[in-house]
Amino acid sequence: MIDVLVIGGGNAALCAALMAREAGASVMLLESAPKEWRGGNSQHTRNLRCMHDAPQDVLVGAYPEEEFWQDLLKVTGGQTNEHLARLVIRASSSCRDWMRKHGVRFQPSLSGTLHVARTNAFFMGGGKALVNAYYRSAENLGVQIRYNAPVDTLELEDGRFVAARIGHERIPARACVVASGGFESNREWLREAWGQNEDGEWPADNFRIRGTRFNMGVLLKHLLESGADAIGDPTQSHCVAIDARAPMYDGGICTRVDCLSLGVMVNQHAVRFYDEGEDFWPKRYAIWGRLVAQQPGQIGYCIIDAKPWGLFMPPVFPGEQANTLGELARTLGLDEQTFVQTISEYNAACRVGTFNHETLDDCHTEGLTPAKTHWARPLDTPPYYAFALRPGITFTYLGVKVNDQAAVHFGGQPSPNLFAAGEVMAGNVLGKGYTAGVGMSIGTAFGRIAGTQAALAARAQPDTLNAGPLHATA
Repeated sequence: MIDVLVIGGGNAALCAALMAREAGASVMLLESAPKEWRGGNSQHTRNLRCMHDAPQDVLVGAYPEEEFWQDLLKVTGGQTNEHLARLVIRASSSCRDWMRKHGVRFQPSLSGTLHVARTNAFFMGGGKALVNAYYRSAENLGVQIRYNAPVDTLELEDGRFVAARIGHERIPARACVVASGGFESNREWLREAWGQNEDGEWPADNFRIRGTRFNMGVLLKHLLESGADAIGDPTQSHCVAIDARAPMYDGGICTRVDCLSLGVMVNQHAVRFYDEGEDFWPKRYAIWGRLVAQQPGQIGYCIIDAKPWGLFMPPVFPGEQANTLGELARTLGLDEQTFVQTISEYNAACRVGTFNHETLDDCHTEGLTPAKTHWARPLDTPPYYAFALRPGITFTYLGVKVNDQAAVHFGGQPSPNLFAAGEVMAGNVLGKGYTAGVGMSIGTAFGRIAGTQAALAARAQPDTLNAGPLHATA
């Protein structure tokens, strides 16, 4: 019998598998995707948010625990478990040496990457390189890896894991880690969660899925139906306003448009609907997908003039360009009079002080609703540019409730041998909102905890079929 069964194939699952194997457990990892698509959403990631009290190799300055916590508290609006959040924060300060041991390499942030040189360590080669490094290490350590292995159900007895099932195949194990992601790829579930809006639209029909197509939420739904305690809102997610031309799945980072805080955003009625300068972009980029989802037609248009170029990471695909605002409106199919009026009112309301996109500067609007509280400069320097944006779901926040040992709760009680890590439990820390890199912080911290605890649970689990110590190999 396997000691630890890990269900999932992304960062959290791999961290769990590696930690369990290092603890001496025999480990099998089940990845639902084929090998070429392995890694879940982790293949699209770029960085890890890290606490540090002094400069560390690729990280400049300091990013202490309390600042990290206040950032998380602000973006979640208090919808977070402080104990578990601080656990993640502290773990982020000490995980990178372990990551390096398993082949992950880091690099300094590049110019224009969202003000995160101090807070985020970037993966050399991105998330795909991280995933490949972990898989190589897992294989070298003797972890059994199966691809095209979507688990349908779990066999549970009073909250205790017994076996997993893939169709008619039954796979028993002494302990299990579920790290199989959220339900963001399940379009029917998204449609059910979001419902219809007041205009009779089904907003989820216009969503794009930024990451994997394999996160269908099958095990999440099964666990909830089996009595696992739920946490989180099914409509809350890491949701970015992405290029409307993005593919339905796996567009990843290249669909991002990062100039929104340096311009204005209008909906299909050519009016603004939110403060574009509310806070630094890394703390706000992942709310704009939800904001666009709440607009008619689930589409928005980011408008800039010539001034911001060079201050942000340029989009992969060029936007629309025009020499006048009227021409730009006509190109976008927006009402020209309303569009020009919206921009003119914004321009007149701008109170330009000392512009600095690296600080919360004093450039703001007055007498305008909604206000723009920072980086407000008139759009008056042609050519003008527009990017059509749609909601892009990265991962959902509905999940299973866990404790600080990553144990899944049933009726308020922790399971003795079933653990969760990554997106499937991220809602314990992220009730809403997001700040760049914290998803990887959560997955890494709880993946490592879950793997360690699963190995301990396996050691304590009586096994009448295969009694004896854990099956460590060289």
